[in-house]
Amino acid sequence: MSSEQEPGYLGLAPYLYYSDATAAVEWLTRVFGFTEEVRFEDASGEVFQATLCAGAGRVQLAGVGPEYWTAKGVEGPVGQLNIIYVTDVDAQYERVRTALGDDAVPEPPQDQPYGARVFTVADPGGNSWTFWEQTSQTVELPSGWREVRSGEVREH
Repeated sequence: MSSEQEPGYLGLAPYLYYSDATAAVEWLTRVFGFTEEVRFEDASGEVFQATLCAGAGRVQLAGVGPEYWTAKGVEGPVGQLNIIYVTDVDAQYERVRTALGDDAVPEPPQDQPYGARVFTVADPGGNSWTFWEQTSQTVELPSGWREVRSGEVREH
């Protein structure tokens, strides 16, 4: 047995960058229904950093200007895909569709061969959000593919 102690993970939160974090907080709470836990504002009242909650999950975000990316030697953030697990993806889709109005309505939820029903929407910062409802534990993979779960292999 190793003398090293396990890290004792307590959770995981994406840390997303926005050129306008104040607008991002407003959009994410209005469109997705996230709740705001805390925000840190600069002297002009603009959000520098905030923590939002999606159920028990947290999302950290920060507002950074072009000088931040110049110092890193890149033009800006490339965005990322975030998966939010929900109990009713169709209800979440209706919420998002209603909140967006005629602005960039996402494609409706689709059933996937890996037992999920999902839809994806991009936020104003270029990040993608997939809302995912697990509908089945059955996975339909193409012939010749296999599923590996903790050492257990299932041929398809």
